Amino acid sequence: MSDSDSPAESSTAFETVNLSIDPDGVATIELNRPEALNAWNRQFGRDLLAALRQAEEDDVARAVVITGAGRAFSSGADLKDFGVETTPEGRPNVYKVLTERYHPIMHAIRELPLPVVACVNGPAAGIGCSLALCCDLVIAAQSAYFLLAFVNIGLVPDGGSSLFVPTRVGMARAAEMAMLGERIPAAQALEWGLINRVAPDEQLAAETGALARRLAAGPTRSYAGSKRLLNSWLYTRMEEQLELEATLQQELAGSEDFVEGATAFVQKRPARFSGT
Repeated sequence: MSDSDSPAESSTAFETVNLSIDPDGVATIELNRPEALNAWNRQFGRDLLAALRQAEEDDVARAVVITGAGRAFSSGADLKDFGVETTPEGRPNVYKVLTERYHPIMHAIRELPLPVVACVNGPAAGIGCSLALCCDLVIAAQSAYFLLAFVNIGLVPDGGSSLFVPTRVGMARAAEMAMLGERIPAAQALEWGLINRVAPDEQLAAETGALARRLAAGPTRSYAGSKRLLNSWLYTRMEEQLELEATLQQELAGSEDFVEGATAFVQKRPARFSGT
């Protein structure tokens, strides 16, 4: 085949996400709200799900990489977007956001019959951490960190993180991440077994590319079968757990602690929680 006959890279630019599929079969989904550290708003959720579905339907794609533009993987939910969906009481309707915006993405990744690699190029916090840990393999830059930040604004882990974290690292470390809300540097995450690999920042793209091309050249039906086996053993109750997360999160979104936590976060000051 001549160069002119070789398949070209295809790309789709959504409003907040970029999708490119190279001739080797590697589909790269780039989270593209760098000015907001790739925080999730309504459009972001729609675009990410659309990109995942397009990669699944593409005849060339054989492996998927999810990474972030700029200096973050994803900083979590965009608190400025919380007021878009509200309950009759005027509180954020986080149940609707979780079940309609986030849960379909987690299901899409776990059910995608292709290997999905999270290339964590910077902070992965809140729902950004959940997204990374939902993937099959996680490779992180040396400077990256993982953070279940929910407790810092009076909420609970969501986006599947109450499932993905303990299945990777066990009860003790999952409780530490959920209740202390501290950053877990990439090296520590690797030591814990939370992630698969760490690369020097300047080598992250190359090492991720090599891993993705190896997967794309491999037996994709075998990968799909392995995902089904792991899902069956580890994530049989995933739907039930996601529902519980959403229900508890809605309850806590009505608390005074959440109002105080969110306000303190925006004002960049310590929160003064009351337990109410």
